[in-house]
Amino acid sequence: MRPNARRTTLADIAQAAGVSVATVSKVVNGRGDVAPRTRARVQELLHQHRYLAPVFRHTEAIESPTIEVQFQGGLKSYVAEALEGIVDSAAESGASVVISKSSRAPHWARDLVSAGRHAVIAVTSVYTAAHLNELARAGLPLVVLDPLHLPDSRVNSVGATNFAGGLAATRHLLFLGHRRVAYLGGPTMAVCNQARMHGYRAAMEAEGAQVPDAYVQPGEFTYETGLLGAAALLGLPEPPTAIFAGNDEIALGVIETARTRGLRIPEDLSVVGFDDTNLAQMTSPPLTTVRQPLREMGGAALRTALRLANGEKVESHHIELATELVVRASTAPPREETLARR
Repeated sequence: MRPNARRTTLADIAQAAGVSVATVSKVVNGRGDVAPRTRARVQELLHQHRYLAPVFRHTEAIESPTIEVQFQGGLKSYVAEALEGIVDSAAESGASVVISKSSRAPHWARDLVSAGRHAVIAVTSVYTAAHLNELARAGLPLVVLDPLHLPDSRVNSVGATNFAGGLAATRHLLFLGHRRVAYLGGPTMAVCNQARMHGYRAAMEAEGAQVPDAYVQPGEFTYETGLLGAAALLGLPEPPTAIFAGNDEIALGVIETARTRGLRIPEDLSVVGFDDTNLAQMTSPPLTTVRQPLREMGGAALRTALRLANGEKVESHHIELATELVVRASTAPPREETLARR
């Protein structure tokens, strides 16, 4: 659009399509009572004219604002619990939620507007400056749940106190008497991973416990990282007696590797996870972990998205909810014979 060009209106689209303004409005707002051929024609014209719907405002009240929730990768336990919080909060708020995997098709943000979306919540998704610019041009607010990377100042986000969680997990192991404690985490540049690792290092430093370079292993937030990372750690000349895993899936991989080596949890190796997903209580033994309030985080993201879609200002660009250490049966004091043998 040229700087002084007149903005395309619904009336312009309606005239070109040979339909009423009300019909075009129904297409923009994602209403279902429009014939498929008519909808396709109107959407084509919306694209051709680069129509940008105004950000949904409370004065333009529609019965059910619609939020697009996008995630990357598989539908893992972490994502599923966050989605549950979003959906529950949407039901309480009278909003609708559409869940999809992240798309980077051309004009994807404008397509979302044409489909009647009023805001986007991203779960474990990465957005570049180009993506943010496209969302801004389309007038779609974005809320990132537990951002993997430091968000742009334009982005609103919801997370948890990852540093405090890492500190609490490591202090627990130190209190039990462990001094050879390793950290097996996720991607090096992931913000949440950095915070958890720094919490671990802060606790170790405060106690005067050594952290050999080999005791800090980056990876992905996956079961496979737990398998391979634990094999590397337990194969060291002086292996750790306890491992703090960056999430519950990594912790499960650690437990499996220990089992294949004939090590008992927690008698021979203590393990702590992070997230407190449903997996934590299904392990044998049940996993000591740091509870990240995933459902509450999802609810906060949904409420923030609705406020932004209504044109409201929010008090803070980033919301952090408190983490909590949940002690179960995967941690115990190190045995003297274990320390001597290993």
